[in-house]
Amino acid sequence: MSRPRKIALAAAVGSGLTLSGLYGFLVGEALLARRAIGPADSRPPSPDGSYGADLPGPTIKCLVLGDSAAVGYGMERADATPPALIGIGLSHVLGVEVEVRSLAVVGARTSDLNPQIDQLDGFSPDVTVIIVGTNDVTHQVPPHVSARQLGAAVARLIDLGSEVVVGTCPDLGTIKPIMQPLRAIARGLSRMLARRQTVAAVEAGGRAVSLGSLLGVLFMEKRDEMFGVDSFHPSATGYANMVSVLIPAIAASMREREREQSVAYAGPPRDVMSLNDAASEAVHHAGTQVVHEEGQGRRWATVLRRRRT
Repeated sequence: MSRPRKIALAAAVGSGLTLSGLYGFLVGEALLARRAIGPADSRPPSPDGSYGADLPGPTIKCLVLGDSAAVGYGMERADATPPALIGIGLSHVLGVEVEVRSLAVVGARTSDLNPQIDQLDGFSPDVTVIIVGTNDVTHQVPPHVSARQLGAAVARLIDLGSEVVVGTCPDLGTIKPIMQPLRAIARGLSRMLARRQTVAAVEAGGRAVSLGSLLGVLFMEKRDEMFGVDSFHPSATGYANMVSVLIPAIAASMREREREQSVAYAGPPRDVMSLNDAASEAVHHAGTQVVHEEGQGRRWATVLRRRRT
């Protein structure tokens, strides 16, 4: 039996509740937390537009897909949302204009990615950033189903000529409103999904970045700063830190440079490992990037761990 399953089983036995009952409580806790900052369909002002318009070079088109974490739920200004932060950061890093379009939707699951892609309406992204998974966990979508849907969406975007960077499911064990033993179950399930997402994204030709606990210790020790008023979604500072671990992967995908030369990652080049092993390592180290190892087939990957600052 896998470790996440053992955690879930132990929690169920210890609480005297069935797994279905625990799932129900988990969903209820998530819905209550989200309700704390307003209606589920509320969203900040649109971040769509150009960033770094005065910079030289060809414009990069960036598409953002996913759920409330991709939308920037809870923010009152467009420039505080992840899509805008990606546009600002990427334009500075690459020194070019970045045109951003966000089709992310609050409450979206992985199954909603293809309908979001259907709304491109002529927009041809050079790079697509996907942040999704939390709602799959709270709505009891089997991880293998979510992963298969993610892989299909990544493959579709690759076929459209876009690079793809996936921020994997955050560690829901850091969410304060979710009480124990539900928090242990949420942690196990979200990590299981993140691992499967990593494999699916890389196999389909994309890059995966482990959001883990959204920078782990930082979010645990500075909870008041990193989480919003509902203690479920990130604050403006939390979103900025989340984007900070995505920017290096997005920039690297556009530069097509050697991965070990990226200044955002520390340490010597790692040995090539199986994709499954790389995914397992990424789950336990927030900010880890997993990329396909060129010339080794899709079942092999290299792990790049972000330097702590």
